[in-house]
Amino acid sequence: MADSSHGHTPAAWTGVIIAFIGFCVSGAFMVMDQPVGFWAGMVLVIGGAVVGGIMRLMGLGQQKRSAVGQRTTPAATREPAGAES
Repeated sequence: MADSSHGHTPAAWTGVIIAFIGFCVSGAFMVMDQPVGFWAGMVLVIGGAVVGGIMRLMGLGQQKRSAVGQRTTPAATREPAGAES
């Protein structure tokens, strides 16, 4: 798990920042009892997901792991993770 770069990409950061701004806008307008502003903020939240997805498709997201580097030996024959030879 430590070797993964989960969320450390421009696509993830941009999508989360836009969604967070939308969340803040929605929260502020909900307190002010302004439904139109609330729904505008919700559109920003959805827009963050869309922008993050588009950026990932453009190659700015986490790359998929290839099957070449993965272990192919059965789990029963592997050494424990912390074992030293």
